[in-house]
Amino acid sequence: MELQNLGERLAHLRISKNVSAREMSFSIGMSANYINKIENGKSLPSMAVFFDICDYLNISQKEFFDLENDDPDQVTDMVSGYKRLDREARETVAGVVKVLQRKTT
Repeated sequence: MELQNLGERLAHLRISKNVSAREMSFSIGMSANYINKIENGKSLPSMAVFFDICDYLNISQKEFFDLENDDPDQVTDMVSGYKRLDREARETVAGVVKVLQRKTT
């Protein structure tokens, strides 16, 4: 992932949480414009701060880099619910997903 893409991903995830860059910067213990610098490609977070960012967003580091996952919270909730279903219900859900995939491709 390039520096610009990292900033774009961060902005997308932050905005999806309805949080300002300033608020997020302060919440992770950084200066007011810290997140803006990352989002604008002017800075990179240290590994420790990257972990803090992911914790703040309530996502894993893997979810941060999963560009196909626009809404990590929703996917996590869906997977959690799916795991609680019995086998027959899981097969039904899997079938519905396959049908929906065919309609969107």
